[in-house]
Amino acid sequence: MGKGVTRVLLIVSAIFIAPAMAYLAYSRPGYFGSEVYLGGLLLLEALVAAVWLYRTTFFPLVVVTFLLAGMDLPVGSVWTMARWVVLAVGALAGASIMLKERRYSFGLFHVLAFFCVCAALMSAAVSRYTVVSSLKVLSLLLLFLYAATGARLAVMNRESRFFSGLLIGCEVFVVVIAAFYAMGREVMGNPNSLGAVMGVVAAPVLLWGTLLNQGPFSHRRRLFLYVVAMYLTYTSHARAGILAALVSCALLCVALRKYALLAQGTAVIVILAATGAIFQPEAFSRTVSSISSTVVYKGKDPSQGMLGSRTSPWQDTVDAIRAHVWFGTGFGTSDTGHDPTDNLGKFASSSAVTTEHGSSYLEIVAWVGILGLLPFALLLALLLGKALRVAQWMHRTSEPSHPAVPLAILMIAGLVHAAFEDWLFAPGYYLCLFYWCMAFVFVDQAAVLFVTDARPFLTRRARSFRQQLGAVAASR
Repeated sequence: MGKGVTRVLLIVSAIFIAPAMAYLAYSRPGYFGSEVYLGGLLLLEALVAAVWLYRTTFFPLVVVTFLLAGMDLPVGSVWTMARWVVLAVGALAGASIMLKERRYSFGLFHVLAFFCVCAALMSAAVSRYTVVSSLKVLSLLLLFLYAATGARLAVMNRESRFFSGLLIGCEVFVVVIAAFYAMGREVMGNPNSLGAVMGVVAAPVLLWGTLLNQGPFSHRRRLFLYVVAMYLTYTSHARAGILAALVSCALLCVALRKYALLAQGTAVIVILAATGAIFQPEAFSRTVSSISSTVVYKGKDPSQGMLGSRTSPWQDTVDAIRAHVWFGTGFGTSDTGHDPTDNLGKFASSSAVTTEHGSSYLEIVAWVGILGLLPFALLLALLLGKALRVAQWMHRTSEPSHPAVPLAILMIAGLVHAAFEDWLFAPGYYLCLFYWCMAFVFVDQAAVLFVTDARPFLTRRARSFRQQLGAVAASR
C-alpha cells in the first residue's frame, strides 16, 4: 500500500510539476538566469533526494554543506544560509523517522544535551542581544536534534559501511586539501582551521585505518595520507591542532599496545631531525628558531611564556565572566557594548556580538554563567569518561576493529583541542557539527561495547565488524 501511494505521488508530481516549470521558464525567464534561484532549486532537489535516501546520503550532505560554508571558496557565501536549511530538514526528518520506528532509546547523555539547550535559552533570555542569542540557541537545538536522530540513523545496522565511508572521506579530504595548498590556495580560511580538521579528525582516523586488517595497497595508501595529514597539521603552525594530533595518535598506539609503531614514528622524527642537523646545521638552526618563534611562542616575546598569545583573550573572557557571573553574556554572544538594535548578522556570527575567547571551556562559562554551566560540564565529563573506558577496553583486547575505537580517539582529540580553541559549542562551525554528530554515535557504540563485552578478549560484534569492514574494503 505504501509503495503504491508513493508511485502515484511520483506520477502526479511528474505530470503537474514539469508543465509548471516549463510555463515558469517561458513567462519568467529571469528566474532561471539568477544564481540565487538556480541555487535554491538545486538545493531543493538535493534535499528531496537526500531525504528519500536519508540513511545513506543525508549525513554526507550535511557535512559537505557546512564544510563549503566555512571554506574560502567562491561558493562559500551561498552555503552560509543554506546550511541551516539543510540542518533543519535533517533534524526534522530524522526525528520523524525515529519516532515512527521507535528503535532508539534516549539515555542520560541525551537528557544532558537537552538541558544544555535549556541552559543556553535561559542565558539568551537575559542577554544584551536576546534575538541573536536566541537564534544561536536554535542552531544548537537543531544540531543536537540532528545528532541525536539523523546521525545515529546513518550508522544504525550499517556500521561497517559507515566507517569504511568515513575512512574514504578522510582520504579524499586530505588529498583535496593538500592539492589546494600545494597550489598556494588556503581554502580552509586560516591556519587554525587547517590544524583543527587535520589534527582532530583526519590524522587520528587515518592512523586507525592503517591498523585494520586490509591489503598492502590500502595500508600503504592510508599510511602515506596519514603522513600528509600530519605534515599539513605541522605546516599550519596551529599548536592546538599539533597537540591534539600527537596526543590522540600516541594514545591510540598505547591503548592498542602498538608500542613498536609509536617507537618507529618517534625514531623517524628523531632521525630526520638529526640528519638535518648534521648535514645542514645552519638550515637546521634556522628551522629550530622559526619553529620556536612561529609555533611555540606565536611571534610573542618569549619572556611571556608559551601561552603568551592566549593571555589576552583568556583575560578578556575572565573579565566577562566576572561581569556576568550568574547568567553569562548570552549563548553565542559577548557583551561588546554595541547597541542591540544595530544591524547584526543573521546567518553568520557578527564581530559586533562575538569576541575571541581562546578556549571552548572558558567560552561556555562566559556565555551561560555559573548557573547554566552544570549540564555542559556533566555532558563533557560523561563523554570523556566513556572515551577513557573504551581506551581501557582497547588496552585489554588490543582490538582496533570495533566502531567505538576511532570515535573514542576522536572524542579525546576534540576535547584536547577545545581547551585552546573556541569551537566546541559553535554550531555553525563544520568541526563542531561533525564532532557532536560523532559524539552521539559514539555514545551508542560505547553502550553496545560495555553491555556485550565484559571479557578481555574479542567480542563477537567486533569480530563481525572487522570481517564486514574487510569485505567492504576489498570490494572497493
